[in-house]
Amino acid sequence: MQRTDNYETFQELFSMNPLIANIDNLHTTKLGAERVRRNLRLDADDVVTWCKQQIQAPNCSALRKGKNWYAYINDCIITINAHSYTIITAHKIKR
Repeated sequence: MQRTDNYETFQELFSMNPLIANIDNLHTTKLGAERVRRNLRLDADDVVTWCKQQIQAPNCSALRKGKNWYAYINDCIITINAHSYTIITAHKIKR
């Protein structure tokens, strides 16, 4: 495999961000999905797919603090449990 952007392999790139590496493990509860829809005023039927797309966007930055990941994208923050990869909530950023 040819070198890409100073990384030996794509696996090396993904291993640098465990949230992206575990994107397929992302899930939520029924109440969690309702909370995200309500807080962000989302029309999306599938909240998990919407969150995955946001987290994988090039302008998303993710930060782990304690037991949670915080994904900052555009004008919102998505909170994800770092151990179970459960989407807990999302909020609009007040400016």
